[in-house]
Amino acid sequence: MKNNRGKRLSGEFQKEISSVISQKLKNKYPELSAIISVTESDVAPDLKSAKIYISIFDVNEEKRQSSFEIIKQNAGYIRHELAMVMRLRTVPELRFILDESMEHGSKIDRILEDLSNDE
Repeated sequence: MKNNRGKRLSGEFQKEISSVISQKLKNKYPELSAIISVTESDVAPDLKSAKIYISIFDVNEEKRQSSFEIIKQNAGYIRHELAMVMRLRTVPELRFILDESMEHGSKIDRILEDLSNDE
Protein backbone atom coordinates (compact mmCIF):
# COMPACT_ATOMS: atom_id res chain seq x y z
CA MET A 1 0.00 0.00 0.00
CA LYS A 2 1.36 3.38 -0.99
CA ASN A 3 1.39 6.30 1.35
CA ASN A 4 -0.03 9.68 0.36
CA ARG A 5 3.33 11.01 -0.81
CA GLY A 6 3.85 7.96 -3.03
CA LYS A 7 0.41 8.36 -4.59
CA ARG A 8 0.97 12.05 -5.19
CA LEU A 9 4.39 11.47 -6.74
CA SER A 10 3.06 8.69 -8.97
CA GLY A 11 0.31 10.99 -10.23
CA GLU A 12 2.76 13.82 -10.88
CA PHE A 13 5.18 11.51 -12.68
CA GLN A 14 2.36 10.17 -14.83
CA LYS A 15 1.24 13.67 -15.80
CA GLU A 16 4.72 15.08 -16.45
CA ILE A 17 5.98 12.05 -18.40
CA SER A 18 2.88 12.17 -20.57
CA SER A 19 3.55 15.84 -21.22
CA VAL A 20 7.22 15.23 -22.14
CA ILE A 21 6.31 12.40 -24.53
CA SER A 22 3.43 14.23 -26.22
CA GLN A 23 5.27 17.52 -26.66
CA LYS A 24 9.06 17.29 -26.65
CA LEU A 25 9.62 13.68 -27.71
CA LYS A 26 7.07 13.82 -30.54
CA ASN A 27 8.76 16.97 -31.84
CA LYS A 28 12.13 15.22 -31.71
CA TYR A 29 10.83 12.02 -33.35
CA PRO A 30 8.05 12.68 -35.90
CA GLU A 31 7.59 8.91 -36.39
CA LEU A 32 5.84 8.83 -33.00
CA SER A 33 2.47 9.32 -34.67
CA ALA A 34 0.52 6.79 -32.61
CA ILE A 35 -1.72 7.61 -29.67
CA ILE A 36 0.57 7.27 -26.66
CA SER A 37 -0.66 7.50 -23.10
CA VAL A 38 0.88 6.90 -19.71
CA THR A 39 -1.60 4.60 -17.99
CA GLU A 40 0.14 4.21 -14.64
CA SER A 41 3.32 5.00 -12.80
CA ASP A 42 4.68 3.11 -9.83
CA VAL A 43 7.41 4.98 -7.97
CA ALA A 44 9.49 3.00 -5.46
CA PRO A 45 9.34 4.32 -1.87
CA ASP A 46 13.07 5.15 -1.91
CA LEU A 47 12.67 7.11 -5.20
CA LYS A 48 15.45 5.09 -6.84
CA SER A 49 13.29 3.59 -9.60
CA ALA A 50 9.90 3.95 -11.22
CA LYS A 51 7.88 1.66 -13.45
CA ILE A 52 6.03 3.60 -16.11
CA TYR A 53 3.24 1.78 -17.94
CA ILE A 54 2.77 3.03 -21.50
CA SER A 55 -0.17 2.28 -23.78
CA ILE A 56 0.39 2.77 -27.50
CA PHE A 57 -2.52 2.57 -29.90
CA ASP A 58 -1.52 2.11 -33.52
CA VAL A 59 -3.07 -0.05 -36.24
CA ASN A 60 0.37 -1.20 -37.39
CA GLU A 61 2.06 -3.52 -34.87
CA GLU A 62 5.52 -2.80 -36.28
CA LYS A 63 5.09 0.97 -35.82
CA ARG A 64 3.72 0.35 -32.33
CA GLN A 65 6.81 -1.61 -31.31
CA SER A 66 9.05 1.00 -32.94
CA SER A 67 7.36 3.76 -30.93
CA PHE A 68 7.84 1.82 -27.71
CA GLU A 69 11.55 1.28 -28.51
CA ILE A 70 12.00 5.01 -29.13
CA ILE A 71 10.45 5.76 -25.73
CA LYS A 72 12.65 3.15 -24.00
CA GLN A 73 15.79 4.50 -25.68
CA ASN A 74 14.95 8.03 -24.56
CA ALA A 75 14.39 7.15 -20.89
CA GLY A 76 17.42 9.25 -19.93
CA TYR A 77 16.13 12.24 -21.88
CA ILE A 78 12.70 11.93 -20.27
CA ARG A 79 14.35 11.62 -16.85
CA HIS A 80 16.37 14.77 -17.54
CA GLU A 81 13.24 16.68 -18.55
CA LEU A 82 11.52 15.51 -15.35
CA ALA A 83 14.45 16.80 -13.31
CA MET A 84 13.99 20.22 -14.91
CA VAL A 85 10.29 20.35 -14.01
CA MET A 86 9.99 18.54 -10.69
CA ARG A 87 11.70 19.71 -7.53
CA LEU A 88 13.15 16.46 -6.21
CA ARG A 89 16.58 15.69 -4.85
CA THR A 90 16.80 12.62 -7.05
CA VAL A 91 14.70 11.67 -10.04
CA PRO A 92 14.16 7.91 -10.21
CA GLU A 93 15.49 5.69 -12.96
CA LEU A 94 12.61 5.14 -15.37
CA ARG A 95 11.67 1.66 -16.58
CA PHE A 96 9.02 1.62 -19.28
CA ILE A 97 6.59 -1.28 -19.57
CA LEU A 98 4.18 -1.74 -22.45
CA ASP A 99 0.61 -1.82 -21.15
CA GLU A 100 -1.55 -3.92 -23.45
CA SER A 101 -4.78 -3.69 -21.45
CA MET A 102 -6.45 -1.40 -24.02
CA GLU A 103 -5.73 -3.82 -26.84
CA HIS A 104 -6.97 -6.70 -24.71
CA GLY A 105 -10.18 -4.81 -23.92
CA SER A 106 -10.66 -3.95 -27.58
CA LYS A 107 -10.23 -7.62 -28.53
CA ILE A 108 -12.87 -8.67 -25.96
CA ASP A 109 -15.25 -5.99 -27.27
CA ARG A 110 -14.85 -7.32 -30.83
CA ILE A 111 -15.52 -10.89 -29.67
CA LEU A 112 -18.64 -9.85 -27.77
CA GLU A 113 -19.86 -7.80 -30.74
CA ASP A 114 -19.34 -10.79 -33.07
CA LEU A 115 -21.28 -13.00 -30.68
CA SER A 116 -24.20 -10.57 -30.51
CA ASN A 117 -24.24 -10.23 -34.32
CA ASP A 118 -24.42 -14.03 -34.73
CA GLU A 119 -27.68 -14.24 -32.78
